[in-house]
Amino acid sequence: MKYVYPAIFTKEDGSILVSVPDLPGTHTFGADMADALFMAEDAIAMWLWDAENNSENIPAPSLRESIEKNCKGKNQFVNLIAADTDEYRRLNDTRAVKKTLSIPAWLNAQAERANAPYSQILQQGLKNYLEIAE
Repeated sequence: MKYVYPAIFTKEDGSILVSVPDLPGTHTFGADMADALFMAEDAIAMWLWDAENNSENIPAPSLRESIEKNCKGKNQFVNLIAADTDEYRRLNDTRAVKKTLSIPAWLNAQAERANAPYSQILQQGLKNYLEIAE
């Protein structure tokens, strides 16, 4: 899933603090603006990924303007941050899941003679079938 949430950026002591008011406990920081943007995307994606995995309610994003009202001074501003939980899952959820499947005996015999790496072949076949680029 793809999401967009407003985040508050605060320039402070040589770094940039980031908070996402709509996602409780979502705070991060970066050494510079590029780092802060990447860290904000990662923090939001992680929060949402966890909520999806646990079937928790995902809050609707606030309007940027309503968040901007909470900014204090020229050291704070609001920026919209996009997060893709499918991409985050692909990059971070690397645990193996056991699957039981059936194939014809003749195919199994040939694959065993060739020492075929079943898991690797199945993964690649699924990626091709689902049109997932690596």
